[in-house]
Amino acid sequence: MKKIELKIKRLSDEFNDISLPAYSTEGSSGMDIRAAVNNEEIIQSGKVKLIPTNIAVEISKGFEIQVRPRSGLAAKYSIGVLNSPGTIDSDYRGEVKIILFNFGENNFVVKRGDRIAQLVLAKTYSAKIIESSNLIETERGEGGFGHTGKL
Repeated sequence: MKKIELKIKRLSDEFNDISLPAYSTEGSSGMDIRAAVNNEEIIQSGKVKLIPTNIAVEISKGFEIQVRPRSGLAAKYSIGVLNSPGTIDSDYRGEVKIILFNFGENNFVVKRGDRIAQLVLAKTYSAKIIESSNLIETERGEGGFGHTGKL
């Protein structure tokens, strides 16, 4: 598997004890990213919280990082990434922050260094936009959501 260089910058020395994003296993698609919080952050039931990570990234042109939820947090605590998958564009240089949502009935506590999401590096393509008065017909046509009747 070809490796693409990803530069990561710590934004403050205050959080040097927190690991940089990393793959948990050789076959992992996503890198775990951790919370850079001083005190516990409580996400109340049904609420959103923007969690800092203390990192900025330099992504190669033609790639993005997708921010995805961690399955363990979703299954055990009903915690998800609100705009999943979130996108970090190759030209963004600000702090990576994770928008967590508590879908559960109980409050959830985020602690310093907790693994809160995963980052997946993905290839992107730019479209050449062509205005057209005709589109190729298909069997589905204009059928929308649930059109096929299949689950």
